[in-house]
Amino acid sequence: MKKHVKLTRALAIVLPLLLVAAILAVATPILEPKYISASPEGSLTAEYYGHVAETPHDVLFVGDCEVYESFVPAVLYEKYGISSYVRGSAQQLIWQSYYMLEDALRYETPKVVVFNVLSLKYGTPQSEAFNRMTLDGMAWSSVKFDAINASMTEGESLASYLWTLLRFHDRWSGLSEEDFAYAFKEKPIVSDSGYLMQTDIVPIPDSGLTEGSPLLDYTLPETAWEYLDKMRELCQDNGITLVLIKAPTNTFRYWWHDEWDAQVSDYANKHDLNYYNMIPHQADIGLDWQTDTYDAGIHLNVYGAEKLSLWFGQILTDSYDLPDRRQDTAFAEVWQQRVDTYHVRKEQLKQTKEGQ
Repeated sequence: MKKHVKLTRALAIVLPLLLVAAILAVATPILEPKYISASPEGSLTAEYYGHVAETPHDVLFVGDCEVYESFVPAVLYEKYGISSYVRGSAQQLIWQSYYMLEDALRYETPKVVVFNVLSLKYGTPQSEAFNRMTLDGMAWSSVKFDAINASMTEGESLASYLWTLLRFHDRWSGLSEEDFAYAFKEKPIVSDSGYLMQTDIVPIPDSGLTEGSPLLDYTLPETAWEYLDKMRELCQDNGITLVLIKAPTNTFRYWWHDEWDAQVSDYANKHDLNYYNMIPHQADIGLDWQTDTYDAGIHLNVYGAEKLSLWFGQILTDSYDLPDRRQDTAFAEVWQQRVDTYHVRKEQLKQTKEGQ
C-alpha cells in the first residue's frame, strides 16, 4: 500500500513535468523564425555546415551584405574552377566575422580568406535582430559562446541563445504557414554557397549617387582594429592568406569615406596585406547602376554580382595560386550540381518576377 502511494505521488509530480517538457519540445521549433520567405539572410549561417561536409573551400568570404549579395561562388567555379563559400550575414560585425572564421577552421582550412572592411566602422554591438540572424545558426561550440558574449546588446542574455524559446515565445500571433511546415523537417536551401540571389532591377535615381554626410571623427574604433589583428593572426597561424576588400556598393547608406579607406590602406601596407577597394574600379568591372542593382544602388543584383565575381575571380586566379577544381573529380561532381542549381534558381526567380 505504501509503495502504491509513493508511486502515485511520484507520477503526480513526474507526469506534469513530462507534459510541460513535451509541450516545450513541440513549441520551440514552431516558434523559432524560419528565415525562408521572410528575412532569408537569417538562414545563411546554418547552411554552411552542409556544404563544407560535401567539399572543402579554397576561398572563404566573411563579412556583411556586401559579400553575400556581391560574390557568386557558382560563377567563380564555373569560370575559374575556384571552390569558395560566402560566410556572410546581415550586418555581420568584425568580431562576428572573426568568430565565423574561427568556427570554419574547425571544419576546413581555406587557402584565402576575403574580408569586406565596411564593418570596421562599428566598435560596439548594434542590433539584436541581426545578432540572431548571424549567431543562432552557428553550431554549438566554445566559438559560438565567445561570439554571443562579444555581440550581445543591452538587455540580451546568454540564456536566450541557449534556449531560444525564451526569446521567441511571443511569436504566436505572427506565425505563418512556413513556421508549421518546417518546424519538424529540413528547410529549403535559400542561398547558393552563401550567395543570396536578387533578380529585381531598381536603378539608381536620375539624381545619381548621394554621398554620405561628413563625420566629426573618422577614426575607426579600436575594437575593430583589435579584431582585425586577431583575424590576421589567426590566418597567419593557419597558413591562410588574408585579403581585404571594399565591395563597390556605394551610396549614402553604406558610404565609404576616403578617410576610412586611407586607414585600411595604411594597415594593409603595414602588415603586407592586399587591399582591393573596388569602388574606383566600377567601370573596369562593368557595373551599370541602371541595371545591376535591385535597390537603387545600395546592393548589387545577380547581374552586378556576376560581373563582380568574374572580375575578382580573375584577380584570385592570377594572384593566389588557387587550384582549378574543375580538374578534380571529387570536387567536379558536387560543384557541377551547385552550378546547375544556381542557374535553375536564377531562371525561376526571373520568371517569378516577370509574372508579377
